[in-house]
Amino acid sequence: MSINYKDAGVDVEAGYKAVDLMKKHIKSTHDDNVLGGVGSFGGMYALNAFNMQEPVLVSGTDGVGTKLKIAFAMDKHDTVGIDCVAMCANDIVCQGAQPLFFLDYIATGKLEPEKAAMIVSGIAEGCRQSGCALIGGETAEMPGFYTEDEYDMAGFCVGVVDKSKLITGQSITAGDVIVGVPSSGVHSNGFSLVRKLVGDDTASLKVYSDELGKTFGEELLTPTKIYVKLVLDLIKDYTIKGISHITGGGFIENIPRMLPDGCRAVVNTAAYDVPAIFNVLMKMGNMEKASAYNTFNMGMGLALCVKPEEADAVAKQSGGVILGEIKAGEKGIDLL
Repeated sequence: MSINYKDAGVDVEAGYKAVDLMKKHIKSTHDDNVLGGVGSFGGMYALNAFNMQEPVLVSGTDGVGTKLKIAFAMDKHDTVGIDCVAMCANDIVCQGAQPLFFLDYIATGKLEPEKAAMIVSGIAEGCRQSGCALIGGETAEMPGFYTEDEYDMAGFCVGVVDKSKLITGQSITAGDVIVGVPSSGVHSNGFSLVRKLVGDDTASLKVYSDELGKTFGEELLTPTKIYVKLVLDLIKDYTIKGISHITGGGFIENIPRMLPDGCRAVVNTAAYDVPAIFNVLMKMGNMEKASAYNTFNMGMGLALCVKPEEADAVAKQSGGVILGEIKAGEKGIDLL
């Protein structure tokens, strides 16, 4: 008896259909710098348009993590792709880099073309928000490795910045001011803890919450805010000395990442109202303040370090708040 690939659980025809459904989303992100069409073995991007003395490529890779479990429970797959792009693009713009192109990887136990296209529609939306092109990717059907109704995804982003304009944090000094830029919610970090709080009661994700103004699941699936265009506009007008993307590890781990030795961040957590979702999560887990600020973004997706005389203007343009200041001391952070 002869067998084929489909007998082993891999449907190549479904793969062809998935790619066909994805094409319109992929092409919507392309500009004149993208060479070749969908389906090439390698994605190609021309750099001729960038007039830089010393161009530096900046890259980042990340995934969505266990936030995907919430998407499975809600059967909503059109926004997690935005998260995937955001986690990569927001990282590289911290160095002042303009994202150029993005590649994605999606793996599943059983390929459903319509669901795959829905995921890629979110990735394409994230790319449009970031101003980068989706020039390649991989959709892997892996029966026996993933369950049939689940998937994982990751992405890779490359950007460019002139070496003289790199944001490294090395010019940060005592007296500089920290401006916080609001997040859109939980973003894509801390979801292993969120899922532990929810437990097996996934039905609770679909219950409307007066405190949140939507269902718990809808709030959790709010896409990660993409800060690329905002940051690129800010660096044209102001001296942005350092940027921290508040991801896994929250304030405590991420804000010190932009600091040089001898500088310490002092953050006033009372400078803004913490969004309702974080208060809900803290109550559910009876979490202490330090633990929450070491897990979640607590309502701030970026921290910018700026000159004192520019702080108010940066806060106003970014829709942010003045969170604190830099003091001389051991590299780290104090939360007030």
